[in-house]
Amino acid sequence: MKKITTIFMSLMLIFSLTACGNSKQAENTTPMPSSEQERETTSALAGSEKTKGTNGKTLVVYFSATGNTEEVANYIAAATGAELFEIEPVEPYSKEDLDWRNEDSRVFYEHDHPDARDVELVTTTVPDWASYDTVYLGYPIWWGNAAWPVDGFIEGTDFTGKTVVPFCTSSSSGLGESDELLKKLAGTGNWLAGERFQLNSSEETVKAWIEDLGL
Repeated sequence: MKKITTIFMSLMLIFSLTACGNSKQAENTTPMPSSEQERETTSALAGSEKTKGTNGKTLVVYFSATGNTEEVANYIAAATGAELFEIEPVEPYSKEDLDWRNEDSRVFYEHDHPDARDVELVTTTVPDWASYDTVYLGYPIWWGNAAWPVDGFIEGTDFTGKTVVPFCTSSSSGLGESDELLKKLAGTGNWLAGERFQLNSSEETVKAWIEDLGL
């Protein structure tokens, strides 16, 4: 009887040790993240976020009264692969409207009557606006300021998280404070210093400016 009991107890001990060993082996096969693995995971996530932040598109927004600003806008789009969005008044400006030397012209009246500068636009909504990281903003200079149809677009748009690069065209007037005034009107976005292009500026001149920006 004692011999049977001894054999039974031995078998129980062997079974217990085997079960314990299997349990430890199961625990040991569960992967625990090492500090190196954690660093690799963190690096991968950071890389993903970095890629996400630099994949945004470029857009050229412009108002062009006579075609000069549109020409520069097209040069920028060609050099950067950007898309284009034109700011369009509901009532377009005719050649007579733009005769700033004629006191009876539309722009002369609007200049002398600030309330009349609230020009209704076809739209201020850019399709897929959130996908753009960089926005070039073009306009002609009127009386030392950005042509006022641009103001309506600025007021109706949120530039948060976007780099904004103003540019203007004029025959004689400089950039003045037009870029700073638009920046103040917008209240959002990372605005860079603007650039003024003379009429009939070459495509090479525009490309050189873009390269200097380093965007």
